[in-house]
Amino acid sequence: MHKKQEIWLVYIIKACDNTLYTGITTNLRRRWRQHSGEIKGGARFFNGRKPSSLVFVETFSDRSSASVREAEIKKLSRQQKDILLLSRRNQVSDYSEVNLQSEP
Repeated sequence: MHKKQEIWLVYIIKACDNTLYTGITTNLRRRWRQHSGEIKGGARFFNGRKPSSLVFVETFSDRSSASVREAEIKKLSRQQKDILLLSRRNQVSDYSEVNLQSEP
């Protein structure tokens, strides 16, 4: 029996105050709900602010590679991150069908 390979995602969320948060996950929907305060486990970054939109996604085959990329992105200036959001690496359109918005 083969274990299903998890896909690791590096993501950037734009918050309601226009700041950017970078993280990694294997489940974007769950992580969005955590950051929104719907379920436990969101980042402290979102205390006092809410996620507004998913603006960047990149996929990796393992946690280590995703963590390295996350650290690289976190070191970028805001201007460099804005350029990254426009790059060909951005796979956010692949996740447009994922309803990340909170249920009313």
